Amino acid sequence: MTKKEQLKKLNNQILKCHRCTLKLGCSNIVFGAGNPEAQIIFIGEAPGKKEDEIGVPFVGSSGRILDKMLASIKIKREEFYLTNICKCRPPENRDPLPEEVKECWPYLKKQIAIIQPKIIVTLGKYALNSFLPTAKISEVHGKIINVEIKKIGKIKLFPLHHPAAARINRKTKALFEEDFQKIPNLLKNKKEQ
Repeated sequence: MTKKEQLKKLNNQILKCHRCTLKLGCSNIVFGAGNPEAQIIFIGEAPGKKEDEIGVPFVGSSGRILDKMLASIKIKREEFYLTNICKCRPPENRDPLPEEVKECWPYLKKQIAIIQPKIIVTLGKYALNSFLPTAKISEVHGKIINVEIKKIGKIKLFPLHHPAAARINRKTKALFEEDFQKIPNLLKNKKEQ
């Protein structure tokens, strides 16, 4: 079975999920999008209003910022995989609750296991804390961190601020843009290893 077929099978499982209450209030489950053979996965926290309407991750205002940054490093959406920890939109765009993150974690872990990326880019503190619960984004952004994911193995984590945080804070925007420019070298180094 190809990676694309495995992801489709997983998506069908997620459609039947009732592990938390988020599904009750959402219009669409937002699985993920992009290249199943990607070397890099970008992971956000949860779908927003526009993502919930369309069913695709990062298509709202945060997605426009992400697209602008991707263009600046000459990477297209078709080259990587993009998803969120939580697959359903929290009400009123609130932050996902710890129990919601916990219930969605097995699905995210399966996505990672199928795709087998070289690098995971976490966008924001909730995505980061899914892998490293005590890490502070202000201390680890822009740094490669080696993590061990049970039943998957070692993987490189590259935490970034969330595009929404970059949109509302000038200092965070500068850090986000600076860190983002490191991605091509990370990919180049992984190809050479």
